[in-house]
Amino acid sequence: MTDKNIAIRVRGLGKKYTIGGPQEKYLTMRDAIVNSVKAPFHRILHKNSDPTANEFWALKDVSFDVHKGEVVGIIGRNGAGKSTLLKILSRITTPSEGEVEIHGRVGSLLEVGTGFHPELTGRENIFLSGSILGMRKREIEEKFDEIVKFSEIEKFIDTPAKRYSSGMYVRLAFAVAAHLDTDILLVDEVLAVGDAQFQKKSLGKMKKVGETGKTVLLVSHNMAMINNICHRAILLENGHNILDNEARTVTQKYLSNLQCNHGESRWSDITTAPGNEVVRLYSISIFQNNNNFSLPDVDISKKIFIKITYKILVDGTIIMPGIWLKDKDETIVFTSANYPSMNLSKDPWYDKPHPIGYYQSVVTIPENFLNNGRYSVSVELFRGPHQMYLHLDHAVSFDVYDSGKMRKEYLYDSWFGTVRPILDWQTEYLGLQEEK
Repeated sequence: MTDKNIAIRVRGLGKKYTIGGPQEKYLTMRDAIVNSVKAPFHRILHKNSDPTANEFWALKDVSFDVHKGEVVGIIGRNGAGKSTLLKILSRITTPSEGEVEIHGRVGSLLEVGTGFHPELTGRENIFLSGSILGMRKREIEEKFDEIVKFSEIEKFIDTPAKRYSSGMYVRLAFAVAAHLDTDILLVDEVLAVGDAQFQKKSLGKMKKVGETGKTVLLVSHNMAMINNICHRAILLENGHNILDNEARTVTQKYLSNLQCNHGESRWSDITTAPGNEVVRLYSISIFQNNNNFSLPDVDISKKIFIKITYKILVDGTIIMPGIWLKDKDETIVFTSANYPSMNLSKDPWYDKPHPIGYYQSVVTIPENFLNNGRYSVSVELFRGPHQMYLHLDHAVSFDVYDSGKMRKEYLYDSWFGTVRPILDWQTEYLGLQEEK
């Protein structure tokens, strides 16, 4: 008998895909009847083929319970099965094996604008999305003003959604999912699209959702976020849940398992290097003092150079490199890209067609900027915000150490914070009389 406090129960869950095979599709009654008739003949024709040769298990033997009112984080590297799990729980796709029990009405936000119709206005999409979640019109009307106010797009609520930016999409989509009367909220990592203020407000909303007795499952790569709002976390690795425990315990395990080349990553065979038919990475390295020797450890008091070497394979391609710098907790310290507004030296190759060949882009982090500790660099090569050729997480890492030239007055191990810049301080004597 199922515990009345259980919101989600998963037992032996598995999802299998066939690499290079036909894409999964939803079947009509006619399709099901025809397939059942064809099945015996299909087995005869393919009796000598190996049915497991191209199988890929995105999830395998996953089991866990989520109690009502819990806020649970789902973490793991790209390809670990996190999004597949949420799609099964959202009934977007069906499992290949195992069982799922869900007790309550489910709301999901798995990607920007899920369930929105581009030709409909924001107002109409609120009612459409609410109806998909099983809400009555009166229920949606009662929450409508609150949803619009939270989304901060009141001026554009009667504008067709196709004219929304990605940030406006995610504001409205999250506002709908978080405010409608659902028992369980499933959220994939879409909040990164919104600005910092909206992300903070959304995190606060998810905390409140959990405090009201609703259940939240959150997929994120932001370990600080997981530790901040989740009661516990589940770590997925290669489709298996390898750890289910208190959030901080699980995030520490995940971070300790991350393997990242220290100081330099290099791919000897350009044909199999990260990338695609347009551009491929050749190397990423960390160095100082304008030399070409890669360094796993860098001096806090000197400039840090991150060198990205790549090969363009299609003549006339326009490429812009970018980086995400993360600290040991996977918090994003900053992002930077080769846009004119972010580039002090105005790179002459910006927005110019590139001939086929190798290129080297170097970004400089100022001296006396980062705190001591370990950092990882994720690399992007793109044409614009909607044309990404490559995103490689944890491409390279490095350690920043204090040589003693900076902050030598501080006797403890490290200053608080991710960055520790040298700032200008001046003190002025005002006399014995307090200034009026």
